[in-house]
Amino acid sequence: MSTASVIIWLFISVSILYVVHFGLYLMGADFYDVWQQRRRGSTGPRRRTQSRAECAATATSLHDDTHEVEGLVSVVLAAHNEEATIVATLDSIGRSTHPHVEVLVADDASTDLTGRLVRDYQVRHPEMDLRIVRMRKNVGKGEALNAALRRHARGQFVMTLDADSMIRPDTIANALSYFEDPTVAGVAANVQILQTTRTTLGILQRFEHMIGYRSKKLYSLLNCEFVVGGVASTYRMRVLRKVGFYDTDTLTEDIGLSAKITSLGNRRFRMIYGADVVAQTEGVLSLRALAKQRFRWKYGSIQNLIKYRGMMFNPSRRYTHSLTFYRMPMAVLSEFTLLLSPLVWVVVAYWSVVTQSPALLIGAYLTISAYTLLTVWRDENLPMGERFRLSLYTPAAYFLFYVMETVQLIAMLRCFASPRALFEGSESTTWSSPTRAGSVALDRAA
Repeated sequence: MSTASVIIWLFISVSILYVVHFGLYLMGADFYDVWQQRRRGSTGPRRRTQSRAECAATATSLHDDTHEVEGLVSVVLAAHNEEATIVATLDSIGRSTHPHVEVLVADDASTDLTGRLVRDYQVRHPEMDLRIVRMRKNVGKGEALNAALRRHARGQFVMTLDADSMIRPDTIANALSYFEDPTVAGVAANVQILQTTRTTLGILQRFEHMIGYRSKKLYSLLNCEFVVGGVASTYRMRVLRKVGFYDTDTLTEDIGLSAKITSLGNRRFRMIYGADVVAQTEGVLSLRALAKQRFRWKYGSIQNLIKYRGMMFNPSRRYTHSLTFYRMPMAVLSEFTLLLSPLVWVVVAYWSVVTQSPALLIGAYLTISAYTLLTVWRDENLPMGERFRLSLYTPAAYFLFYVMETVQLIAMLRCFASPRALFEGSESTTWSSPTRAGSVALDRAA
């Protein structure tokens, strides 16, 4: 058998595998929606939580570093030069229907007006329990969050936000509802790209987020999720204390935290996706910014896969088989298929031309387009008008995904330039925020 034939059969095999995955994602999402309806219907009366005044009074009698206020949620924002968006983010928190919230802004040595804007907000909104924790130097996002959490957070639960993100009024309350299950340690939010950026790059990121987060419905049902982003992720404070908060030796401290909690045993410490825990964030504004972002995500993801490789194929009863024999191996496999994708596509394109049979290319296009269209129309958070608008972009989505795949491939190749840190951890912990559009506003129609 020739090399070209081997590659063709490899392409077909991998394609079949991913088609099966798409089918599982679709069915899993439907079963997840049914589970959500039953969960809402079976939720009994909530236990009474303390009022704002009661929370504040209780908090003053407790030591910040050892006690938690029942029912209180500590919303922590890590900020570095976020003057363009931080006020809008604070406004969205202020509209929360959950009354028991404290807000901590971990200002990581900002050199712009971030600190002044937060202090002005404190004066203009005395009803909000808002504090700013100032870093003397740029220590990095993970360490800035740790400083706020260890010494200042008093909540029974913790939600982290980026300073360019927005939450809906019911986001915090919806997140807390999942913790009625005592085995739930963390809740991943449904993060959407704001509609304010209607460029080709913005639309691409919207499609990517919609498809990526829909897959989390299946992972929640199978109890095999271990990747939780930093936007509106919510945890029990006691679990964060148990694992020592964020590690700072990888480029993605948020994924590192959820993987570290999962490594305790995901039968007892579960990660759940909350489709109704909606948060919105700005997409990056340029290909250069996208490349920088995806390199950090790719490098950090690989670092954490290596760091927690002991969970893969682990027969321990602490873990579900769906995590150790399915979710983690597939995460590794996806990285390898990304590396092989250029070679595969070149050979497939050549074979299609030589044999004058474009069936493989047409089949791939139709499969991805159909799956994208189904994702758009089954998204419970999209208004009807937005579904129609995104449907018009769907025929081009297949080709847009090649842009993202190219960016991801370049990011993967760049990772190999510093292979040592993949295994030993990153030394640099400083960070810089991407350029913001400065027009963050919650999508009211959503």
